[in-house]
Formats: sequence, structure tokens, C-alpha cells
Amino acid sequence: MPDGPDCHMRSDALVRLGSADAERFGTTHPNDSSMMINGQSMRLTTLIKTVAARFGLGIFDVRGRYAQDGLFTVHGDHFRADPGFRAAYGRGVQAGHGVDPAFEWRVHIALWAARAGLRADGEFVECGVNAGIVSSAIMAALRWNMVGRRFYLIDTFTGPVITQYSQDEVRDGRATLASQALDAGAYVTDMDRVRANFAEWPNAIIIQGSIPEVLEKTDIGMVAFLHIDMNCALPERAAFEFFWERLSPGAVVLFDDYAYYGHDHQRKSIDAAARARGAEVLSLPTGQGLIIK
Repeated sequence: MPDGPDCHMRSDALVRLGSADAERFGTTHPNDSSMMINGQSMRLTTLIKTVAARFGLGIFDVRGRYAQDGLFTVHGDHFRADPGFRAAYGRGVQAGHGVDPAFEWRVHIALWAARAGLRADGEFVECGVNAGIVSSAIMAALRWNMVGRRFYLIDTFTGPVITQYSQDEVRDGRATLASQALDAGAYVTDMDRVRANFAEWPNAIIIQGSIPEVLEKTDIGMVAFLHIDMNCALPERAAFEFFWERLSPGAVVLFDDYAYYGHDHQRKSIDAAARARGAEVLSLPTGQGLIIK
């Protein structure tokens, strides 16, 4: 996806729940004893929660909780305070010219996956780079100049190839969204900016071209880490299929949008390709997907 959030959450979030969720998170049930009847007054907040619960909705104060990029959770987000994470994430924001995409948990997952990839033999590959927020964060966290591997960064650097979208994706508005994002400047097309961002890492290899055509022109050998983020089913599946036999045992594949809202066509396409190879994608609440070969 473009390096930016598709979904924001306000300090008070309204989300749809089942009854079990409502009880777990403290949302007032329609039969809650705090609800007063026979014309007696009740607290406004209790009334709002009660009415919301009737429609399967819950209202939460998300201040002090993780609420970014379509993900709200009451669980611990301690990694956000880690100095190493903050430095790596900050380097990613720097790649975006200071624009914070507000997807810290997604970068946290990417950093974990990249570190796991170091235990396998081979190079690192990212298909769909854009500004380089995720790959920059990874190289900063791993101190890439000390790793002794290449990181191949493959992108058109002209935005999505609209003709690659299937009829179903076009029907569901994915091609239109891609065109609008390109017009709005969400995709980086300035190659000087791209080269300047990655200049501190001599082993960062920038490859400009569209997938799948450009892949056959590369000389990439075994791969330890593969990050796929192109917002379109055709090139994502093509990249996955091309690199599958090049993945070392223990290699990690991270799909940026596998379970992300509105990206069902990519998920179904990747699922079919994975099943054909005896693999299964782990769906993550960040919207990502993960395979360890």
C-alpha cells in the first residue's frame, strides 16, 4: 500500500462487537443494572453505550491504547517505547520526508520478520518500495552496512501499473484508488530522492521496472527475506511465485496488505499460490500476512 494510513481512529472509537466482546471490554449491555427505568435519569454515557450495544456497537476511550492503521487493541504495545524501535521507525519516517504514516505495529512486524530472515541464507528483497519507509527502517534496525548482504529494492517508481488490475479489482474500485493515490502524490516517482534515501547503504540495490517483467532481468540468487507490497494481485502473486524456489529454508515472506481491509483480491490470489506450494499464510491483525518456508 502507499506509505500512509488507510484508516485512522479518533480518541473515542465506535466499533461493532458481538455480545461476548461487549461484556469483555466493559460495554454496557441493554440489560445492565446501571440503566434506570420509569423515567428516572441515567448518565448520558451509560445511555449512549446502552443504545450502541443494542446495535452491536461499542464505544471505547482509546487514549493510551494502540489505535493506528485500522488496528485498535488493549494489549501491550511496549515495543513503541524501545529506543531501537524508535530509531528505526524514525529512519523510516525520514524516508517519507518527515510524514509519519502511523503504522508502527506494521513496522514492528516487519522488523521482527527481517531479523528472523537473518537466520536463513540469502539476500533481502522488497517488491514495492515507494518512499522506502519499511525497508529503510529494516536497514537501520539491522545496521545493514554490517550485515554483508544485498537488499534488492524493486519498484516501478512511477506508481502502480493500472493495466495490471483485474476486472474484479477494477469493479471494486482498486484501480481508481491507485490512480487517485498517484495523482495525490502518494507514490514517489523522483528517482533522485529514492537514490538519496538509500545512499548510506551501498548494498541497497535499486531496480526500477514492473513486475513480473523485470524479475527475469535480475541476477538475484537465494533469498532470506521477501517483502511484497504492490497493492495489486497480479504482480504480488508473480513475485511470490518467482521467488518461491529461491527462498532458503527458514526464509521469511511478509505480505504488507494480505489481510488489510479492501485487499481481498490480493489475499485470495496469494492463498491460491501458497496452497499450490503446500504453504499457508498466517493472517495478522495488522493486515499483513506471513510465511516462513
